[in-house]
Amino acid sequence: MAHDATANKASRRWLWLLLLPWIAMIWVPSYNKVEPQLFDFPFFYWYQLLWVLISAVITALVYFKTKRRLPDSSQGGAR
Repeated sequence: MAHDATANKASRRWLWLLLLPWIAMIWVPSYNKVEPQLFDFPFFYWYQLLWVLISAVITALVYFKTKRRLPDSSQGGAR
């Protein structure tokens, strides 16, 4: 049981990563500008689109680091 509590606490730390996209999007003055442009897209737009991809990667990482591992049924465990 103590191992489960320690593992659960360690997996909760990964949830803090989910704040990064939120902070990046809520702090509008940091990206409210036109320059630098990327393929004629103003910074305002491509910055937000980049964070869509970054958010997907962060969400997947947090999911895989925090999902509960089920016991392997091939070792004689009941189904």
